[in-house]
Amino acid sequence: MEFSYYPGCSLHATGLEYDQSTRAVFSALGVTLVELEKWVCCGASSAHSTSGDLAVNLPAINLALAQAANHGDLLAPCAACYNRSKAADHALRHGDPAQRQAIEAAVGFQYSGAVRVKNPLEVVVDEIGLDTLKGKVRRPLAGLKVVSYYGCLLVRPPHIMQFDQPEHPVVMNRILQALGADVKEWSYAMDCCGGSGALPRTDIGRKLVSRLAAAAREAGAEALVTACPLCQMNLEMRQTQTPGVPTFYFTELMGVALGLPEARTWWGKHLIAPTLVLAAAGLLS
Repeated sequence: MEFSYYPGCSLHATGLEYDQSTRAVFSALGVTLVELEKWVCCGASSAHSTSGDLAVNLPAINLALAQAANHGDLLAPCAACYNRSKAADHALRHGDPAQRQAIEAAVGFQYSGAVRVKNPLEVVVDEIGLDTLKGKVRRPLAGLKVVSYYGCLLVRPPHIMQFDQPEHPVVMNRILQALGADVKEWSYAMDCCGGSGALPRTDIGRKLVSRLAAAAREAGAEALVTACPLCQMNLEMRQTQTPGVPTFYFTELMGVALGLPEARTWWGKHLIAPTLVLAAAGLLS
């Protein structure tokens, strides 16, 4: 199984551990990721508020690169990159002919529709399969109490994203349960963390994040799990209570469960160290 891989800006910077863990676990599961050559920023999260054309044309460039590379569908781990790439693909696939021709002319390619935009969550469940994943688990996450956090961008708008059950996504729960984690139910899985406005309105970001952290604790969780680098950073940066609730990327916990030795190198990149939570569950060494 092979995919074109689009890390986007965050996974080469503040979300480096998401990039490293995604590459590591997909390799362990026998999946080849081929990073796009000369990929460009998808424009999240500012292009769509500046120029509608730019917001579509930038991710369309990456779709054109993936189509030319012919390494399969386009894997976009970042929720914001996934959202903008899906929006561009939707405009090309379902938009009116004039819009499609304008995008093709701006980018300089002819859209074939052969490349679909995928998120690692849906690939693990729908293409690799949970039975395969369970068969690879070497260190079950028994005793690790978590809640799944999807945020805004994976599921909205539903008619474009077509991601899981838009009002009640369960794909991350299913993966974490397959790894042996104790997944708690809560009602905040798709609430906004305030990440996109965290710089101009830090006060709102802190309020939203503190509410999410408190709700996770109330549900009995010791950590949040996400698939968005903007959410992950914001959730760890804006908490006001101590000790804070750590936020894992789901791929990091996959790496722990698969027994990957490089997993220990990811924890130092977190703003809230997850080592105490992992140690309490017997998963640190």
